[in-house]
Amino acid sequence: MPPPLDRILLAEIALFQGLGADDLDDILAHARSRRFAKNVALFEQGAGAEHFFVLLDGHLKVTQTTPVGAQVIVRYINPGDIFGIAAAIGRSDYPATATAVVDSVALAWDQHYWSKLVTAHPSVAGNVMRTLGARLQDQQEKLMQIATQRAERRIAHVLLRLVRQAGKKVEGGIEISFPLTRQDIAEMTGTTLFTVSRVMSQWDQASLTESGRQRIVVRDPHALLRIAEESAETADNRDSM
Repeated sequence: MPPPLDRILLAEIALFQGLGADDLDDILAHARSRRFAKNVALFEQGAGAEHFFVLLDGHLKVTQTTPVGAQVIVRYINPGDIFGIAAAIGRSDYPATATAVVDSVALAWDQHYWSKLVTAHPSVAGNVMRTLGARLQDQQEKLMQIATQRAERRIAHVLLRLVRQAGKKVEGGIEISFPLTRQDIAEMTGTTLFTVSRVMSQWDQASLTESGRQRIVVRDPHALLRIAEESAETADNRDSM
């Protein structure tokens, strides 16, 4: 029998902040620790929702396949994030696929435990609703960016968001701490691989970024921020030069 899980696994996660030791022990008593190797799917879009999770270590990619077969990256899951909560949005299946982009560890609960969890611990329900609200707002902002912004601005926004969520300081800049390809960026920004490659090559040459095979270092985040916040009028003036 595996040893019992330590409540310290939950105590530092924002979702469970403010809960007492007995509450954390009760929640952990229903959880199992699971390891997932790189490139393994934790669950597939459309599959019956059997579990929900909190990521303890690693990074996951959440993707959706459109009716015409195109794949879209919805978000990345970082340590401390809850995911797979189909019951919270009234679904019995997973609306997307979650895949480990590096070796990862998560806590898993049976999906039927969801109602008991939020009933017994109302603060968790409130935290989850705020999380879902933030994700919805993020998706709305992404749709607005795709509809109204130039590709360069959308790419800059994505890189800055990933730096905030999963950046680590390295010599010469801030590295996004999981494998990330130009195709991934294209799927996140609603543009083409050709466009992302052109923009990233220009930024590499200008020392704004340093990109290689599945590795991106942001060398000048302030320059990317200026691009991300660039007005349409400024962009038009620049293009007319």
